[in-house]
Amino acid sequence: MDSILGSVGRVANVKVRNDDDLVDRLNHLYTTGILIIFTVVVSARQYVGDPIRCWCPAEFPGTHVDYANNICWISNTYYIHIEDPIPYNIRDREGKELNYYQWVPVMLLVQSLMFYLPCIIWRLLNGQSGINVDRIVSLGSDAQYESPENRVRTIKYVVRHLDRCLDNQRESRSTCCVSLRHFLSAKLSILCGKRYGNFLVGVYFIVKILYITNAIGQLFLLNEFLGQDYNLFGFQVLDDLINGKDDWTASHRFPRVTLCDFQIRQFNNIHRYTVQCVLPINLFSEKIYIFLWFWFVFCSVLTCYSLANWVWHTVFPTARMQYVRRLLRVMGSISTGPEKKLANRFTMEYLRHDGVFTLRLVGKNSSDIVVAEILAGLWDMYRTKKAAQIRNNTQEVEFEGEDV
Repeated sequence: MDSILGSVGRVANVKVRNDDDLVDRLNHLYTTGILIIFTVVVSARQYVGDPIRCWCPAEFPGTHVDYANNICWISNTYYIHIEDPIPYNIRDREGKELNYYQWVPVMLLVQSLMFYLPCIIWRLLNGQSGINVDRIVSLGSDAQYESPENRVRTIKYVVRHLDRCLDNQRESRSTCCVSLRHFLSAKLSILCGKRYGNFLVGVYFIVKILYITNAIGQLFLLNEFLGQDYNLFGFQVLDDLINGKDDWTASHRFPRVTLCDFQIRQFNNIHRYTVQCVLPINLFSEKIYIFLWFWFVFCSVLTCYSLANWVWHTVFPTARMQYVRRLLRVMGSISTGPEKKLANRFTMEYLRHDGVFTLRLVGKNSSDIVVAEILAGLWDMYRTKKAAQIRNNTQEVEFEGEDV
């Protein structure tokens, strides 16, 4: 599906970005595409052909039949079972009106926008972190398919670029309050900000929560839109299928045959007619909303799992250090006890939350081998900087001794 949507994006001159994981794309790319396809299907059925056909009295000429079809389409029909008597009271009929079928295409478009909105927020805010996530992840994803020479050059470029980005996030001041804030953000994840190295993680978690809220909220939104217990619709459909009920083919939620009342003024007399109408569009709408119910539940469950997984592997220091040490051992970069301790400092002080998060995102879109190569390059740069810092401190101590 990635290949299909990517091809469509290239045809439309739209670049498919890689700054999120598969579950995010399930929400903002796949679900949005599905909703747009359903919009086209329903709109074609409405505007190409007859969305409604009413059984009119024999004395109606063709123009009156057209008028009856149009007035019943825009003024809402109501559903009464074929074996039940039609209520005499007009208010009772109005209480059973179906007032959603004209707006199904508009609603589907609004839903597609709501699923894409968290993605817009993520792409607007992640650029404020100082780390070009899309660029880094795209290069890491492309590196696994390149030739060995180009792969090495790409990895080196990513390492230098990510090193500069991580350096730009660091606090230039060194005071007790700054050290305390960095401790709270690194160990306890209490504070969030670009200078604390966890801005990307905080924004990403907020976007994940927006995806979950949107997917679950869609069930209740459609419950209000359709005027029925849609939030339990899927369970009722399964129960009807298991028990062999006829609601699958003759649904009271999406009735194919409805009734319509309208008035016609002839001189000073007002004639009220009740006609029986067929709504072929509900045949499509029912299947669409059955699929959407299960799809929204699937998206909600998968996004909740994805959020829990990201929280476990990103927030807790032990998980971050184990992830980094494991990849460094794959590359043979650490072996002794002191190197393992230095690797922990490398994770907590150099990479911090955002660095580990970015590397994990690269792994989600490429492979752990690419991440291990990038991490090994960053590890070498970190050790070089540490060695240079130790030499400088030693020279300063020697100069102070000579001055004394």
